[in-house]
Amino acid sequence: MQRAFIAGILIAVLASISGTFIVLRRYSMIGETLAHASLVGVAVALITGSNPLWVAVVFALLAAWLIELLRDRFELYSDAVLSILLSGSLALAIVIVSAGGAFNTSLFSYLFGSILAVSKEDVITIVVVGGVALAAILANAHKLYYIAFDEEVARVNGIRVQFLNFLLVSVVAVIISLSIRVVGSLLIGALMVIPVTAALQYRRGFLATMSLSLLFSVLSVIGGMSVSYYFSLPSGATIVLFVIALFILSLVITRR
Repeated sequence: MQRAFIAGILIAVLASISGTFIVLRRYSMIGETLAHASLVGVAVALITGSNPLWVAVVFALLAAWLIELLRDRFELYSDAVLSILLSGSLALAIVIVSAGGAFNTSLFSYLFGSILAVSKEDVITIVVVGGVALAAILANAHKLYYIAFDEEVARVNGIRVQFLNFLLVSVVAVIISLSIRVVGSLLIGALMVIPVTAALQYRRGFLATMSLSLLFSVLSVIGGMSVSYYFSLPSGATIVLFVIALFILSLVITRR
C-alpha cells in the first residue's frame, strides 16, 4: 500500500501538470489513444514474457510520434488521427491477446488498475523516469504555455513548435505508460483531463489553474486508493469516480 501511494501521488502530479497543456490545446483524447497503444505493448509483453512496463512505454512513444507525424506532415485533423489510432490500437490489443491466450488477471489489472500490482521496481521506475519527464515539462513550461494558446504566433516568434510538440506528446506517452499499473489503461485519460477541466471552472490564471488541478488529482488518488484498499475495488475506477465527484462539486460551486 505504501508503494501504491508513492506511485499514485507521483502519477497524479505528472498527469495533472501535463494534462493542463493537453486540455488547453484541445487535445484531450490523446490520453485515451496513448493508453490503448500502451495496452498493445502490455499484450505483446504478456505473450512474449517481457517486462510489460517497458514494452508499454515503447509502444506509447511510437504511437505518440506517429500522431504528431500524421498531424504535422499530412495535415490531418487531430481528432481524426486520435480516433483512428485509438480504435486501431484497441483492436490490435484484443487480437494479440486472443491469439496468444493471455487474457488473464494480469491483463485485467492493466485494464482497470490494481494497487496490489505495484512492485518496488515499478516505484523506482516511476520515480526516476517520472522525475525526468516532469523536469522536461517544467523546463519548457513557458514555451508550452505559449504554444497552447497560439501555435502560429509561437512559431513566428522563433519557438521550436514542432520539437516541443514532439516533446510534449513523448512525455505524455511515458506518463501514461507508467500510470497503467495504478489507474489502468482504460481510465488514465480521465485522470489527465478531468482535474484540469474541474480547475478551469474557477476561471483563474494559468498557475492557479494548474495548482487546483494538481490538488484535485492528488486528492482523488489518495481517496480512490484508500477506498479501493478497504473495499477490494479496482483502484483506477475508484480514483476516476473521486475526480468526477470533485468536477461536479466544482460546477456547483462556480455556478453559485
